Amino acid sequence: MDPHNSSAKSIAVFCASASGTNPTYLETARDLGRRIAERNYGVVYGGASVGTMGALADAALAAGGKVIGVIPGVIIDLEIAHNGLTELHIVKTMHERKALMAERADAFIALPGGYGTLDEFVEILTWAQLRIHAKPCIMVNVDGYYDPLLAFFDRAVEDGLIKAENRSLVRVARDASEALEIIEREWSSRAEVPAHDGKMDELVK
Repeated sequence: MDPHNSSAKSIAVFCASASGTNPTYLETARDLGRRIAERNYGVVYGGASVGTMGALADAALAAGGKVIGVIPGVIIDLEIAHNGLTELHIVKTMHERKALMAERADAFIALPGGYGTLDEFVEILTWAQLRIHAKPCIMVNVDGYYDPLLAFFDRAVEDGLIKAENRSLVRVARDASEALEIIEREWSSRAEVPAHDGKMDELVK
């Protein structure tokens, strides 16, 4: 049992409706889902039954975890909604999806993914930069997948386009275990931060 009031916390995971060519991507998604559930945290994700999204959800459910999916109605068929979740929220737009996931989560993890994953995670980083929330934001850099993006962030700092203090909003983990260790450390050091930020609630109205 985790000491940090785990039953009240959930982690949003941004990942893909594709499996990718590297088997480690699916393995990492399954490992993360299992570890989140074993710590008695909830999973909040994009609601699909396929790809690394499906692997994450299935592993968390198999470990007895709570899994909340959020999916726009217009892409239910495209992404194949998961019908075995604890909760499945069908929303109207992609923005509503991101806002509701953010409102329900106490931390954010990005696994390897494509345009959608980047869109979701970078928007969350932007909200952190604007001090809309102070929740941990972690990239799981499986096999160096995010090395080029992290180099881009560093270049943006060098060129004065990202403030140096905001570069540290992105935390990087090698694997699922390290990602959760980082999140739990940040939760412990930010005990004064409420489970759900009031400013975040305004985004889903």
